[in-house]
Amino acid sequence: MSSSDVTFDGGSGLPPAPAAPVLAAVGLEKAYGSLKAVQGLTFKVSPGEVLGLVGPNGAGKTSTLRCLAGILPVTSGRVLVAGYDMAEEPVPAKQALAFLPDEPRLFEYLTVWEHLNFVARLYGVEGWEEKGRALLAEMELVGKEKALPGELSRGMKQKLSIACGFLHDPKLILLDEPLTGLDPIGIRRMKASLKRRAEQGAALVLSSHLLPLVEELCHRILVIAGGRAVALGTLEEIRSRMKGMDAENASLEELFVRITSAGGGERSEPPGT
Repeated sequence: MSSSDVTFDGGSGLPPAPAAPVLAAVGLEKAYGSLKAVQGLTFKVSPGEVLGLVGPNGAGKTSTLRCLAGILPVTSGRVLVAGYDMAEEPVPAKQALAFLPDEPRLFEYLTVWEHLNFVARLYGVEGWEEKGRALLAEMELVGKEKALPGELSRGMKQKLSIACGFLHDPKLILLDEPLTGLDPIGIRRMKASLKRRAEQGAALVLSSHLLPLVEELCHRILVIAGGRAVALGTLEEIRSRMKGMDAENASLEELFVRITSAGGGERSEPPGT
């Protein structure tokens, strides 16, 4: 990399300080009575970063996402979104994020366009009509403006949910199985949409059982099992920590099976933050 590729701050001769994380989870724990669904998760997600959240069924992924979104109160620990503590300043924290669940949550008696109007009013989005039309085009929903959810396919409902989530330009996007119900063309377009949001500076947390998707889109990967972090880092970093196997060219799927079946015992060092 040449000197022209490096940007310096104010002529001080020093590179600029790293951008503050959009999301920070510190000692995050969630319990349902005696059941500890999430145990001591600590990690950060920076602007423009896509973090993959993976784990076997019942690992605590959905509970983690709902705690990050402020839908569930944490039992202990802290969640900070765009610098706002979710417990102490929930309104600005939630205004800075979008949570897109695996099952679209839509209003039965609102049309596609009315959903966008409702979200725009909720978040105070000015000039939302132009942005709304652009999102409908991006999500291949042009011509469906007057349709009710009952008239939409499963994939179209998912696209409408995502369009509503993108409308206020959230700094943090939390996605739980975002490609459910989409056809191959829709999947390809959605992957491009997610990449574009990251390139524009949003931080994304993507939870999916589609490990090739996670491997393709995510900069770092957080693997959890039994509510605990068992691996955290880039794919290369996770490969380098594995013991007892030739992991140099292992896919995420191969690493995932090895890590989760061993309960994380194959790590050569604790997961990073």
